[in-house]
Amino acid sequence: MSFTQAPEKPARLNRSELAVPGSNRRFLEKAAADNDVDAVFLDLEDAVAIEAKEEARKNVIEALGDLDWGEKTVSVRINGLDTPYMYRDVVDLLEARTDRLDLIMIPKVGTASDVYALDMLVTQIETAMGRKKRIGFEMLIETAIGMMNIDAIAGASPRNESLHFGAADYAASTKADTTQIGGPNPRYSVLTDPDENGRREVHWNDMWHYAINRMVVAARAHGLRPIDGPFGDFSDPDGFTFHANRAMVLGCDGKWAIHPSQIPLCNKLFSPSDDEMKKAYAILDAMAEARAKGQGAAALDGKLIDLASIRQAETMVAKFEAGGGARDQLG
Repeated sequence: MSFTQAPEKPARLNRSELAVPGSNRRFLEKAAADNDVDAVFLDLEDAVAIEAKEEARKNVIEALGDLDWGEKTVSVRINGLDTPYMYRDVVDLLEARTDRLDLIMIPKVGTASDVYALDMLVTQIETAMGRKKRIGFEMLIETAIGMMNIDAIAGASPRNESLHFGAADYAASTKADTTQIGGPNPRYSVLTDPDENGRREVHWNDMWHYAINRMVVAARAHGLRPIDGPFGDFSDPDGFTFHANRAMVLGCDGKWAIHPSQIPLCNKLFSPSDDEMKKAYAILDAMAEARAKGQGAAALDGKLIDLASIRQAETMVAKFEAGGGARDQLG
């Protein structure tokens, strides 16, 4: 391991993160009552029309003060730094009785100075108001400039906790051709050579692979949680499942849910299976037994267990138990 280590961030379960428009009071109430979702972000940005910005801000502040949000993580997506709404979002949120607020989500982050500017403003308000709870930052990477500067953004503030990928705005920024939010495009494919009968097959590719993988690398290097963004077709659970699976395999901790029906899918897909957990516990048991015998290595099922295997197993166990799992519950 390098002598340079990423600082520890607050441990938060982030398999599912529900997007909730701040302009809809009924949706805010339903989100607060949902005990299955790990995190919610109350949206003041894209989901709110220009003429409803002030009302949405008021709704969110009231909801943070009046509703019972249970154990879930609560974030607010503020308006962009290039708008006339952002400063008032931050000032009003932090000067109100919003101690339940955990995080601020910064949209369309382009440079480290964007994060620095918000950090300065939040720090001044917290100090002036005597707030005891320090607000953390979630940052949306959804522009070409943001992706170019992602490493500097990830390390720009000790408040930083997670990076999120927003496919729709990223596609608009890079002028990519997409057919839906976060979904595939059949034209992003390759054609195989003809077989002996002259037949050729079309293989679809994942046009978001680079962006998500790049985000994961930057997030992990700085000790942040990488979170995949929305899949727009909430009537397609199979499509959602495949896109969430590939994000999980690449290293994401979770994914957005833009509809309540996507929450159980997120929680299941970003939780290890029983078989995976049995193997993880078996690896830790084998290593503990080896250490008790004074041995520095162990074997399991005819395979050598190395330090990388142990770290992977420890990570899986931590996620499993953070989500309420227990070893004696495994089948």
